[in-house]
Amino acid sequence: MSAVASLWAASQERPNIIMIVVDDLGYSDITPYGANEIQMPNISRLANEGIRFRQFYNNGISAPTRASLITGQYQHKAGMGFFSNNLGLPAYQGFLNKESLTVAEVLRNAGYTTLMSGKWHVGEAYDQQPNQRGFDHFFGFLGGASSYYAHESNNGNGFGQFGFVKDNQPYTLPEGVHLTDAITDNAIEFLEGQKDDGKPFFLYLAFNAPHWPLQAKPADIAKYKGKYSEGWDSLRTVRYENAKERGVFPADQEITRRDSLIPEWNTLTYDEKKFWERRQEVFAAMIDHMDQSVGRILKELRKLKQDKNTLILFISDNGAQGGYGNASYARSRANASVGEPGSYEVQNAYWSQSGNSPLRDYKGRPYEGGIGAPFIAWYPKAIKRRGLVVDGIGHLIDIAPTFYDVAGAEYPKEFNGVVTNALPGKSLLPVLFGQEESVQREKPLCWERAGNQAVRLGNWKYLSIYPENEEELYDLSTDRGENHNVAAEHPEIVAQMRAIYAQWAAENDVVDYRVLRNQRSF
Repeated sequence: MSAVASLWAASQERPNIIMIVVDDLGYSDITPYGANEIQMPNISRLANEGIRFRQFYNNGISAPTRASLITGQYQHKAGMGFFSNNLGLPAYQGFLNKESLTVAEVLRNAGYTTLMSGKWHVGEAYDQQPNQRGFDHFFGFLGGASSYYAHESNNGNGFGQFGFVKDNQPYTLPEGVHLTDAITDNAIEFLEGQKDDGKPFFLYLAFNAPHWPLQAKPADIAKYKGKYSEGWDSLRTVRYENAKERGVFPADQEITRRDSLIPEWNTLTYDEKKFWERRQEVFAAMIDHMDQSVGRILKELRKLKQDKNTLILFISDNGAQGGYGNASYARSRANASVGEPGSYEVQNAYWSQSGNSPLRDYKGRPYEGGIGAPFIAWYPKAIKRRGLVVDGIGHLIDIAPTFYDVAGAEYPKEFNGVVTNALPGKSLLPVLFGQEESVQREKPLCWERAGNQAVRLGNWKYLSIYPENEEELYDLSTDRGENHNVAAEHPEIVAQMRAIYAQWAAENDVVDYRVLRNQRSF
């Protein structure tokens, strides 16, 4: 426990903790980071009354991000080196190993009631599910995605609801209920159920939205009719200017270069524009409804008289999704329009370039647009610098140590007879509580997935992208848009970063992706 947390724990009631994770949300897809046109008073409230980070990192894609988030480990060390599929190696088994304790296991051991509602995606077998990994109560789905409406489980396309479970029992979404509402309803039910426990609670609230399929409630979609008629080229620059004005992107830096594979908006026909506008209208509606759900949670906290003593963190699991073309996955029913039950449309790079603006690239890759996430912390009792935007470099591996610090929870060296993996991250409490102005990160951060490699050390960021694996180097203090590769000018730094990556890969059981592909079928 840090000195900051020790002093806090000695003089205060232990806080409740809520971890809100949204899915496939781009860096500037929310108002505090650049969006203007989407109604989100509740997330804006969290930002205006809390702290935002300019630089906070995820793992670029769902399952590896959730593995690090829920354990505080790098994804390979937790067993999720590639994704949720089992490649037959301990670092790539596709579910959480027992050496990597979940936040729920540690906090429950420290006297917390532990609750989860939403998307799991780190193991589907019985002993891998939330109730068996420390959660007192769980509602949600175990896989990577789900349709938002009940009847689609029998639509014949193989992509209906994925494994809904409530406290170890199969669960069917009621007819007409939107999944975002079901996640929120069950979270509130769990909060109501624990109010007489006499214990603090931890709630992991993992929304599916705005992940595909693009499905939203008609009233929410109607709010955004015509909002995107100016197109994606205009939106990406508006988001860039807003991000600078809101202090989350340096005012003197360039936006990332435009993606040349995306057609210019003014070259589209009228019908093409309407086709694409509808997708973004639905996407915005999904974010809007998620924000409404956050408002319902805040209202419940007030009802329980816990709104002053609850720490809320808000992040996205990765950047907005890439891909090009119509992106329908050919799974929609013929009579279903985008956004309706039975449709199965997918957001892609055309609008996601705006969603990730001003950052580069998309979900699944280690450029800033893939791994750079919004990060908002709200805790009225302890966060006094309301609306502050801070620098420094935060990462998913820091969230578990932060929770343990604020909860006064000890991370055990052994748990149920298993020697645990040490925590590689650091507590963010000194920044959240105002003892430090920025995250003081002594150790570098590293990433690997599907052969893509990255290292962040100070202001430098190194990348090696599969399959060419040509080395790239960016000075993010002047170029967070990653427009200017300066690897040729700094061979000594490239060599240093390459050595850092090699050491980290060895410590975390990372297998060379070429070898992995040759030895495993996936």
